[in-house]
Amino acid sequence: MSWLSRVRNGIQSLTKRQSADNLWHKCRKCESMVFTKEWEDNLYVCPRCDHHDRVGPKVRFDALFDRQKYEILDSPEVREDPLKFRDTKRYTDRLKAARSSTEERDALINAFGKIEGKLAVVGVQDFAFMGGSMGVAVGAAFVIGVKQAIKKRCPYILFTAAGGARMQEGILSLMQMPRTTVALAQLREAGLPYIVVLTDPTTGGVTASYAMLGDVQIAEPGALIGFAGQRVIEQTIREKLPEGFQRAEYLLEHGMIDMVVHRHALKDRLARLVGYLAPSGAKAAA
Repeated sequence: MSWLSRVRNGIQSLTKRQSADNLWHKCRKCESMVFTKEWEDNLYVCPRCDHHDRVGPKVRFDALFDRQKYEILDSPEVREDPLKFRDTKRYTDRLKAARSSTEERDALINAFGKIEGKLAVVGVQDFAFMGGSMGVAVGAAFVIGVKQAIKKRCPYILFTAAGGARMQEGILSLMQMPRTTVALAQLREAGLPYIVVLTDPTTGGVTASYAMLGDVQIAEPGALIGFAGQRVIEQTIREKLPEGFQRAEYLLEHGMIDMVVHRHALKDRLARLVGYLAPSGAKAAA
């Protein structure tokens, strides 16, 4: 094979690999092909149909905190696999796989920093970590976030994204519902606000507890928010439900949430809410 053929074949191989893996993103809603760089620069929002894709803690923190400067709060140590659970895989193996793919300890990560100069503790549930499911570690992380907010005299802002309780932890997972509710009571006793941003999807026991207890309930456009799935509800009540009845816009129209805010406007909206609701101490230097 001549050197010209080798170079040509190498360029064709490189171009094919980049096109398939790096250059293009296919929108899950409108199925348009968008340059990955354009999609990422647009905060993972489709520039064609405005579909808000799911993002993890790092993207959230970088977009929210001033100059992308923030402190990640330590994840609490909890007992793993307390029920020695196994389905098609061992629970410990599922945890290892989730940690390997996300490089996070569990599904809820907290960070402390400034949003437009105002202090805040922000928690983000990562749907990529076992569907953002609520287990003992998530409950413990939530409590840590609330305690840090009380210590710093600033709001606790939570971005929810979950399929519900973590079945591999059984009743221990469900116990996180009252546990987080008690922590929020302590936050309110301290006179500090709790702001929730509901992202796609927020369902199950998370919706039945801390996701719907915010002083202000915000949702991203098109976010799926509910307790049970549409098919389950229809089979239970034996009625056909309205189109999109569990989407953010429908819930806003029917008074379940306070506002739907585009991802590009979230930082400004949260900063204004913190300014309205938080004590003057929230503006102090970190």
